[in-house]
Amino acid sequence: MKEFVLKLIVGIISQPIFWIFLILVLLCFIFYKKFRGFMGEFWVKTELNKLPKDSYIILNDIMIKSSTGTHQIDHIVISKFGIFVIETKNYYGLIIGDEYKSKWIQYIGKNKYYFNNPIHQNYGHIKGLAETLHLDENNFISIICISNQAKVKVTAKNVTQLDFLNNLIQSYKKEILDINLNEIENKIKLMNISDKTIRRNHVKNIKNTIRKNMEKEQEMICPKCGRRLIERTGKYGKFIGCSNYPKCKYTTDIKN
Repeated sequence: MKEFVLKLIVGIISQPIFWIFLILVLLCFIFYKKFRGFMGEFWVKTELNKLPKDSYIILNDIMIKSSTGTHQIDHIVISKFGIFVIETKNYYGLIIGDEYKSKWIQYIGKNKYYFNNPIHQNYGHIKGLAETLHLDENNFISIICISNQAKVKVTAKNVTQLDFLNNLIQSYKKEILDINLNEIENKIKLMNISDKTIRRNHVKNIKNTIRKNMEKEQEMICPKCGRRLIERTGKYGKFIGCSNYPKCKYTTDIKN
């Protein structure tokens, strides 16, 4: 019996198809997060392309530089109803968050993961766009689009899922931009950074910032202003907040 099993194993691993399959499995495992992110942005792009072409201009994967640094923006929709700045999150599981909290939570089974509030992240993108385009921030509309695979329990405006994205955009019917939309499109395209080295450095800098902020939080130091973080009690229970409140409104959840 052992000889039969051994011969069977040797026979399987001697087949080229086995090694091709094994390599594909390993590649999927290694690049799973990148693949999910790519597919998430692909489906959002596909959905946005269904918007009427005579009313909306779609731009995808834009990187600009402002006085505060570089900003990588997933999707921009230009219209007379405003400039929609869309941050895509291809998460699954249960997503819980609040507009004002610095961290949101993802539950996958019994596991609990924290991630930065994408509303705050997207506001940085809007400030960068407003500065470089010389437009008032009121002309921009922030949207966070989360995968249909997730269950979303977020207390915030304009947090939606893929199936409802276009309906949300088209719910804005008041014209607020009385300028040439193609000029805005061309300006953004001219500002767009396509250099791969700069884009890699942008991702690297974000990871370093997140790591440093997490280290500061562990030491109970506010990543925003450097003052002490203390435990507070609010309407929805206990949380960690900056001792420099109300000048600094940095908050985060208590990590269990």
